[in-house]
Amino acid sequence: MNRIDLTGKRAIVTGGARGIGLAIAARLLASGAVVTLWDRDAPALDAAVKRLAGSGEVHTAAVDVTVAAAVTAARNRTLGAMGGIEILINNAGITGPNATTWEYPVAEWRKVIEVDLTAPFLCCRAVVPHLVKAGWGRIVNIASVAGKEGNPNAPAYSAAKAGLIGLTKSLGKELAKSNVLVNCVTPAVAETDILKQMTEAHVAFMLGKIPMGRFVQIDEIAALVLWLASAECSFSTGAVFDITGGRSTY
Repeated sequence: MNRIDLTGKRAIVTGGARGIGLAIAARLLASGAVVTLWDRDAPALDAAVKRLAGSGEVHTAAVDVTVAAAVTAARNRTLGAMGGIEILINNAGITGPNATTWEYPVAEWRKVIEVDLTAPFLCCRAVVPHLVKAGWGRIVNIASVAGKEGNPNAPAYSAAKAGLIGLTKSLGKELAKSNVLVNCVTPAVAETDILKQMTEAHVAFMLGKIPMGRFVQIDEIAALVLWLASAECSFSTGAVFDITGGRSTY
């Protein structure tokens, strides 16, 4: 593993208690960063802290990132614990059910949009002023290839991730002269608990679209995210970084 130097940097990882978020947190710690995990699952946060024990300084905040007041409170608690923030990784997300657009439950649509799009907006809104004030910052949004291509029978997820790509582009341009860079990654499906939310047919469909013939590993996503969160990423902002094993080449 190549070590990117993030000594002294302080990072938030939403949805950090498991899966991709936990892998990113572990990589941040290995690179010298201080990390706060944001997740709504308090028991999972406790388990994550145990898994990361001895890796570095870890804080947690049990927070529903779809609620603006809760995000603000978590930010204030995080600032108190870490003393500042330089890195925000918007990773929390859900897939929602698999159904055609005309049969998709309205309540589920709203839930997916809230978690996958509104929550990153709220987190950026709460954290960006502190990054700008610090004079250095990196935001990495975990989008999806579904946001680029649109997955059938996943209209809410596809729409939310497309929106997150748009948010990344907009915010990146707004902050282009501030030394706060904003980028997103668009993975193919990773082997995480999120697969349990999908039908077997949908999982097989997505695997069949990947030329490499396998799912992406969470450590591979974490490696890309770490570079985007570092000073080595210095002239890319508002950009979309593909990690789909050849499925999407733009």
